[in-house]
Amino acid sequence: MRRRDFITLLGSASAWSLSARAQQPAMPVVGWLSSVTASDPFGMSLLSAFRAGLKDADYVEGQNVAIDLRWGEGQYSRLPTLAAELVGKRVDVIMAGGPPAALAAKAATQTIPIIFTSGEDPIRLGLVATLNRPGGNATGVNLLDNEMEAKRLGLLREVVRGAATIGVLLNPKFASFDAQSKDVREAARAGGFRVIVLTAASANEIDEAFATFEQAHPAALLMGSDPYLYSARKQQIALAAHQSIPAMFSGRAATADGGLMSYGVSFTDAYRQASVYVSRILKGEKPADLPVLRPTKFELVINLATAKQLGLTIPSGLLSIADEVIE
Repeated sequence: MRRRDFITLLGSASAWSLSARAQQPAMPVVGWLSSVTASDPFGMSLLSAFRAGLKDADYVEGQNVAIDLRWGEGQYSRLPTLAAELVGKRVDVIMAGGPPAALAAKAATQTIPIIFTSGEDPIRLGLVATLNRPGGNATGVNLLDNEMEAKRLGLLREVVRGAATIGVLLNPKFASFDAQSKDVREAARAGGFRVIVLTAASANEIDEAFATFEQAHPAALLMGSDPYLYSARKQQIALAAHQSIPAMFSGRAATADGGLMSYGVSFTDAYRQASVYVSRILKGEKPADLPVLRPTKFELVINLATAKQLGLTIPSGLLSIADEVIE
């Protein structure tokens, strides 16, 4: 082969290679917008569950899908900026974890699909028109978590029998604050006991709230369901232990960290549910056509070691229905 012909052949091969690469579809990008903290094992467990769900749908990060991570670190004021960054990058879909993240994503775009997890009613929040036919660019999983505060109070009173007063800690900056406050007060009236509702949206305010609880001497505490408060659960667990007061939380991680009890949805299972919808969006379906899902798994977790330290005996009936008992 003559040298000129060889060079021409090489040039043609290179041009074909560049053309072939140019014609390959770009790897889809999922924007991850979370209300919680990247360094928290709880936050990483949610991401791991999400990745596992995508893998089950044949989407493997780094191979045929990318995930662009944004963490709110429990500071809801950061979420609008983080959402705008994802929109600016033109991600293919946004996975928004928690009502604050979902609201920030919804405010940032009316076109990019959004899959959310929300403990609050997504209709009330304005995320969807109806549960069966969302109608816009958002759908996801309604965790029903914020509707369980009354149930948590009931379970707590089964352990601390005859409790006349229960302290409740809520985040006033959380979208569901008003509904949560109303629910716990109505539950108290119906159950014939008193609640002391205090608020906190920072570490200092949590300390101040517990100082007030120490003065008021409630028989037990309920830590409201909220991404920030949950990310600060170790501070609350330590303060409750210092005051020798039983505390109920919304998720398993708090009980594993030393809280007395938790009851709520399995967050990791909910994120796997959300990943199914993300994969369907990537395959061409529209959020408007995907009904809002309900959680499929709920968990009652009891820490017997903490109960022993508090001098409490957990009723056998409650132990029998617990999904997990930590010894």
